[in-house]
Amino acid sequence: MTGTGKTVTRVDLCEAVYQKVGLSRTESSAFVELVLKEITDCLEKGETVKLSSFGSFMVRSKGERIGRNPKTGTEVPISPRRVMVFKPSAILKQRINGNTDAVGNGKDHDD
Repeated sequence: MTGTGKTVTRVDLCEAVYQKVGLSRTESSAFVELVLKEITDCLEKGETVKLSSFGSFMVRSKGERIGRNPKTGTEVPISPRRVMVFKPSAILKQRINGNTDAVGNGKDHDD
């Protein structure tokens, strides 16, 4: 799997909002930060964040399990924890794979 090597940062998102929405750079930055904070706050509370035509972010609880140190082979307990997972929508999957036939039809069955 090869990509372009480009990583999109907060600055890139703020600049995109500035260019496309017409807010000032300060307002664009505040807007992006507000959206990211809202998503983070919801995930911290264990809520699922579902963005239509994009996907869902959710928190899963993982139980304790036994892992293995790959260098020594020693078994090590891995403590229980919560992890964030992302499940892309069917529309996003199609766009990533270059299949634009069903893109934009407003139907998102894989959320």
